[in-house]
Amino acid sequence: MLSIYNTVVFITWQLLKLLALANAKLALFVAGRKQTFSKLREEISNTDRTIWIHAASLGEYEQGLPIMQRLRLDYPDHKLVLTFFSPSGYEIKKNTPEADVVVYLPMDTKKKAIAFLDIAHPELVIFIKYEIWPNYLNALGNRKIPTLLISAVFRKSQLFFKGYGGFMRSSLKNFSHFYVQDNKSKELLQSIDLTNVTMTGDTRFDRVSEILERDNSLKFMDSFSKDHTCFVAGSTWPEDEKCIVDFINNLPNTTKFVIAPHNVKTNLILSLKTSIKKNTKLFSEIEDIDLKTTQVLIIDTIGLLTKIYSYADIAYVGGGFATGLHNTLEPAVFGIPVIIGPNYSGFLEAENLVNLGGVIAIANNIEFNSIAEMLLNNEEKRTELGHLNGSYIEKNKGASIQIMDGIRTLIK
Repeated sequence: MLSIYNTVVFITWQLLKLLALANAKLALFVAGRKQTFSKLREEISNTDRTIWIHAASLGEYEQGLPIMQRLRLDYPDHKLVLTFFSPSGYEIKKNTPEADVVVYLPMDTKKKAIAFLDIAHPELVIFIKYEIWPNYLNALGNRKIPTLLISAVFRKSQLFFKGYGGFMRSSLKNFSHFYVQDNKSKELLQSIDLTNVTMTGDTRFDRVSEILERDNSLKFMDSFSKDHTCFVAGSTWPEDEKCIVDFINNLPNTTKFVIAPHNVKTNLILSLKTSIKKNTKLFSEIEDIDLKTTQVLIIDTIGLLTKIYSYADIAYVGGGFATGLHNTLEPAVFGIPVIIGPNYSGFLEAENLVNLGGVIAIANNIEFNSIAEMLLNNEEKRTELGHLNGSYIEKNKGASIQIMDGIRTLIK
């Protein structure tokens, strides 16, 4: 089966190189990987002590951030090597100060895995959540390099737990330890004789809890939201925006709305703006503009959303009608109710918060209108649901402490 996997990886890489000729995102995916080895050679010497952290994309980076920050403090003599699989992670975080070297992960072939480890020569490797690459793991196991999987979630439907998934089960044996989010994941691993497992929860709870301790003030938001109820819709896709815009266009001018789309391409932003009948401004337009009479503010840049959530009385998190739900914890940590679309299965924290009631899932614009109107008109209900969210995050902190305790036994 491993030989079949390797053949599929080879064919996929050749196909991606062809598709990259006509797709900008795939072009980044391909071109970035051509620079990986040269960049590693430039940044890492044979005498450097290194720790390698791998994240698929931006969400996994955020999960790994509390650990990276603690590694920085505890092991200042080590270089942190951060790899991404996806352009949506790498292109945003390629200049992050949290790591010394940031590169794309080369495709998972035996030759490239060996070459990568020869240059990076890590003393410890940390993979985040779902990242399980057989050739890299086998190479790490052969070199007996301590390798951890953190904030992991396993489900019975995955290949590891199928009769024909032997080669993937075998690759899992190369992990020194699994730090999983829930007991179900722990039980699944134990069912295939993997007992080196600790249930720690999700490091993202530590990450978002730290948000409360920083300065989240934004001058333009102070002006925009002052003395008004503020509804923030973050990481939205066009499918989400259909519900939101319909609601805004039929609502009296008493509530302020912020929409921060996931994709900030100019044509999509302008299309969104023209669909809104209320007084609407783009973030890029607001210099020297009095926002007191503006009802809708569209954020046509990245990097501000987390702070903007701190001004929200209600939040909507996008992706539940489209490609996949975005981060519900970032608004929830501020103790506010959160609305999401219907497709949240597999997002453990969203499942739990929906069950608790602090996050409300809607299936269509009629349900959105009903829930949004109820929350806008009922401050007591907003406070009640928001408290459920804030308490849930507070109770689930601490994964990073447990993981770091384990790491200290591996690095001398």
